[in-house]
Amino acid sequence: EVQLQASGGGLVQAGGSLRLSCAASGFTFDDYAIGWFRQAPGKEREGVSCISGSDGSTYYPDSVKGRFTISSDNAKNTVYLLMNSLQPEDTAVYYCAAVYVPLCDMFVFRRSMDYWGKGTQVTVSS
Repeated sequence: EVQLQASGGGLVQAGGSLRLSCAASGFTFDDYAIGWFRQAPGKEREGVSCISGSDGSTYYPDSVKGRFTISSDNAKNTVYLLMNSLQPEDTAVYYCAAVYVPLCDMFVFRRSMDYWGKGTQVTVSS
């Protein structure tokens, strides 16, 4: 059974940091790219980071570049998202997802993800 379990969300003040985790199981981690998405109420879902399971290369949209860092521990089949300098506009439900592609690029978030995890709420207070 494929599972993606996101955790680590919570309430943080503006300027603070959080680290999210995404534990994956049931598929060959190295064959997939893992992405983090977020969706705020009334807004479209937005991809915020991606990491390749095969070579660890990453991609970030401009909206989070320099503040978010994605990493992975392939031995644990776990992906992390470190979010720094959080702002109220970062408030959203954050999801991790996996797609069967070797690398992340600017088009990865437009792809249909193969697997989705349940989200974790991140709330940033001003």
